[in-house]
Amino acid sequence: MLFLLNDVVFDLDATCPVTPGDARRFETLGLDYVLELGCELFAEDPLLHLNDPQRARRLAWLIHDRSPEVNAALFAAPEAGCDPDLVEPRFCALPDVVLGQLQRKNARGKLDAVAADRAVWNRLAA
Repeated sequence: MLFLLNDVVFDLDATCPVTPGDARRFETLGLDYVLELGCELFAEDPLLHLNDPQRARRLAWLIHDRSPEVNAALFAAPEAGCDPDLVEPRFCALPDVVLGQLQRKNARGKLDAVAADRAVWNRLAA
């Protein structure tokens, strides 16, 4: 299962990012709590997906586990250390073909914020 988090594609099937014990602990967490957690993490470090890929991968796993149709998330924070309420989360369900293309681009080092925005989020359009 591929998951796009900001401008990094994670393979959630490669190895489970959480232990079975953690998975049981996280069972009670609802999607709203996971989204709040994501906003807090990206408020602290807007480049979390690059600076701490393990933590970002666990967040992607939690989002997908709570909402299986979602396979892409964007957490846009204006600056490091900002208020979590200023982080804008977005989510979508991308076709497997698009995720595959993004993964190949990511593997070649060609997937960046601009390329991901053009392919998925269209925040820079206009």
